[in-house]
Amino acid sequence: MKAHRSARPRGFTVIELLVVVAIIAVLIALLLPAVQQAREAARRTQCRNNLRQLGIAVHNYVSAYNLLPLGASVDLSVTVTGNNGSWGVHGRILPFLEQSSMFRQVDLSKAWDFQTAAGAVRISSYQCPSDPKSAVMRDPGGGKIALWPTNYGFNYGPWFVFDPTTGQGGDGAFFPNSRLQLSAFIDGTSNTLMAAEVRAWQPYRRNGAPPSTTIPANVSQAQAAMASGSEFKDTGHTEWPDGRVHHTGMTTTLTPNTVVPHVVSGVEYDTDYNSWQEGKNGGAGSPTYAIVTSRSQHPGIVNAALMDGSVRSVNESIDLNVWRATGTRSGQEQFTEF
Repeated sequence: MKAHRSARPRGFTVIELLVVVAIIAVLIALLLPAVQQAREAARRTQCRNNLRQLGIAVHNYVSAYNLLPLGASVDLSVTVTGNNGSWGVHGRILPFLEQSSMFRQVDLSKAWDFQTAAGAVRISSYQCPSDPKSAVMRDPGGGKIALWPTNYGFNYGPWFVFDPTTGQGGDGAFFPNSRLQLSAFIDGTSNTLMAAEVRAWQPYRRNGAPPSTTIPANVSQAQAAMASGSEFKDTGHTEWPDGRVHHTGMTTTLTPNTVVPHVVSGVEYDTDYNSWQEGKNGGAGSPTYAIVTSRSQHPGIVNAALMDGSVRSVNESIDLNVWRATGTRSGQEQFTEF
């Protein structure tokens, strides 16, 4: 008679375990893109909400003052001004973004860079959650206030921004010393940009007249303009109180997300350009022309607010002429829906 053997639970074999692990790995690989897409969709929605808040704030400013906030305040009687003397649109709309406490503690008639009430204050409406560099605070040292970057630039037009000799501003929605009302937007507020996305810590060249005052027709001509700049910086859009276009503005010279390669010390950067810092040279006759491209971390698009307060996503493949037309308030260009 055979001895009776007690039944024992049968364990998994090595092959079975490997099969289970492989199946789990495949499921995770399939799931991760969906999770990432969901997260990006949420970030994109938050970005659009930020721009919507900026649009509401600008319109509330107009209701209070019957004028759009000026891009900067430049004293044309002064030959050379301080580097950081002028507050931009971001600073002027603070009371309409639930930042009244800070606004009461700062003085817009004085340089912002030593006003501690604005130091190290992170304003969520000024930052896109998809831009990792928006989380990198700038501390310039020397007693100046530390600042968080901004990811939203106000529309300073297609190319020409400001001439301190004549006091003339460009055809954008904002420029130094402007006193614009909504009636100035004869192209229609639904056809004119108010603001669009920009990237934090954007490299740029400045302080040098372009070879031609005609708007660059392509990337090669943009590179030629940038080569005229005497100074390279990688700190664009890191000073939200500053009214200069390379910190709180954008221009429609080039279509969204256009890469303009520029090599500095053997390193290639995607670069912007400001011919002269608005007002820093005062009345000495150095006009500002700027290539400050709208850029985004959202794939294939940039989010933008229009002057009527609406917000939309703009495809980076938009026609250049249409994009430039959205940057003008009175160019009377004809274009279809974009």
